[in-house]
Amino acid sequence: MERDLTKDKIASSLILFSIPMILGNLLQQLYNIVDTYIVGKFVGNGAIGAVGSSYTLMTFLTSIIIGLCMGSGILFSMYFGARKENQMKVSFFVSFISIGLLSLVLELLCFILLPFILNWLQIPQSIYHDTYLYLKIIFVGIIFTFIYNYFAALLRALGNSKTPLLFLALSTISNIVLDLVFVLVLKKGVAGAAIATVISQVLSALGIMLYVFFFKRKILPGKEHFHFDLEIFKKLKDYSLMTCLQQGIMNFGILMIQGLVNSFGLDVMSAFSVAVKIDSFAYMPVQDFGNAFSTFVAQNQGAKQETRIKQGLYVASLLSFVFCVFISLGVCLFSYQLMALFVSGNSHIIQIGMTYLRIEGSCYIGIGCLFLLYGYYRGVGKMKMSLILTVISLGTRVGLSYIFAPIWGKEVIWISIVIGWILADLVGIVYGIKKENWRHVNGVND
Repeated sequence: MERDLTKDKIASSLILFSIPMILGNLLQQLYNIVDTYIVGKFVGNGAIGAVGSSYTLMTFLTSIIIGLCMGSGILFSMYFGARKENQMKVSFFVSFISIGLLSLVLELLCFILLPFILNWLQIPQSIYHDTYLYLKIIFVGIIFTFIYNYFAALLRALGNSKTPLLFLALSTISNIVLDLVFVLVLKKGVAGAAIATVISQVLSALGIMLYVFFFKRKILPGKEHFHFDLEIFKKLKDYSLMTCLQQGIMNFGILMIQGLVNSFGLDVMSAFSVAVKIDSFAYMPVQDFGNAFSTFVAQNQGAKQETRIKQGLYVASLLSFVFCVFISLGVCLFSYQLMALFVSGNSHIIQIGMTYLRIEGSCYIGIGCLFLLYGYYRGVGKMKMSLILTVISLGTRVGLSYIFAPIWGKEVIWISIVIGWILADLVGIVYGIKKENWRHVNGVND
């Protein structure tokens, strides 16, 4: 099931490799939407706010772990493309121990700092207890989030994107079923939704780990690889920490936006929680396509196929552009229907969410381009450039929002997000033309 992305036609290789990743995250986003739907319909709008603000926090925490695993995955892909099996297996061992320990520390800190985090997020008193209870349970799953994402990153780095999809599907289906049981049947409210999530995380983590140990044992390190190679650790540190920092900054900015949104009251908070999930579901395919493109670039970078990388950039840009046009039309035209799926009997919340979706939805080409830029610069090993683009995008978003939203209203927050995408795109493209010689990429012999 492994796919060598240094061979075969570029378009078909990218599409076939990215489809399982896209389907996997669409399934995950589908769960998040179903979770919001069940809680909103059967517990209430206050519960939507509790789960929604928790979702933003958990996205930030998860992004730290995913960033560490993604960074390691880039190095795995380079070693795989260069056919350096010994170094690849040593890097497996070093990264698993390092990221695993960091994940345990993160989980412990979350439990200790939970009251401070909720106060910083300005969680309204009316939903404080539900949010606290939900997060206290959800934090149990952090270590299992690491296990799943580590083995998923390992398999994807070697060109296997189908197996992580299967175990993510298992997690999603079990999550939805357990949600119905704990919320509808057992009447456990937001705590039930949290318990369902943790159980599902355990299933996906143990499932993919056991799969690798029993069916892909040849890719795992042996005893001769169980040593702490300082040179490989330094490379892993550079790749993983930079990617982690990028993912962390990205989602920390979103978390800061959540805190500002919360200051506008429960209706805005609830509308934002629903609209963000719809928004994430809509552009998730181009985000995963960017991650798949990063693996493509990294494997070809290891194989020293620079021409193929530039041709891949051309193909990936065209595919992303076409998708973004279609999804933008869909979100803008059906913004009311999308909001009404999750919010009943409160037209004010629906109207706030519609405004958000129409502003963001009309500009998905901007974020599609940005995800490709992230993927390219990670894949060629220029992690700092990927980080710089993230700082530009998020810095613009947070700065404009905090300065002007208290004066001109919440709509400034939605517009600032788009401005951040555009500025980061411009910087990334100009740098690529000047420093990466993109001006000569004019097509592909596919």
